[in-house]
Amino acid sequence: MAQPYGKPKPGDLIEIPRGIYSHWAIYVGDGYVVHLTDPDNLSRASSSAIFPIRGSKAVVRLERLQDLVGRCSYRINNYLDHKYKPLPVEKIIRSAKEKIGETMEYNPVDKNCEHFVTKLRYGVSCSKQAENVMLKGGISLAFGILGAIGLAFMMPRPQRR
Repeated sequence: MAQPYGKPKPGDLIEIPRGIYSHWAIYVGDGYVVHLTDPDNLSRASSSAIFPIRGSKAVVRLERLQDLVGRCSYRINNYLDHKYKPLPVEKIIRSAKEKIGETMEYNPVDKNCEHFVTKLRYGVSCSKQAENVMLKGGISLAFGILGAIGLAFMMPRPQRR
């Protein structure tokens, strides 16, 4: 297993790379994390599943960090500390634990596991990976539209008689 960058402290955001996306959890102490996962708990280390459908449901779970990551790597990633002041650790932990077992709406654009943990840590819901997908998707869409327009201008026009 790849080592994290330091030992997590309560309230730290834990990023677990899963190929094309990362799963996120919040460390609550004593080796445990709270995270938003699918009802069947497929976001474990052995899975690359993500919630593909808008309006899906997700469940908040308490789990041992080691059980969640398995042999995969993870890292402490409090990437928004420079932008937002973290809430008091006691409040982060209390809020996270109060949500355990709760079923929530999930969608990859604005209600994913990263949004969930950043809301707990900072009081603000953010997801860099969702923003990146939207930006890349928007750029791809723009190029696709421009390409279609360009192709339309290059197509031979029927001759009028």
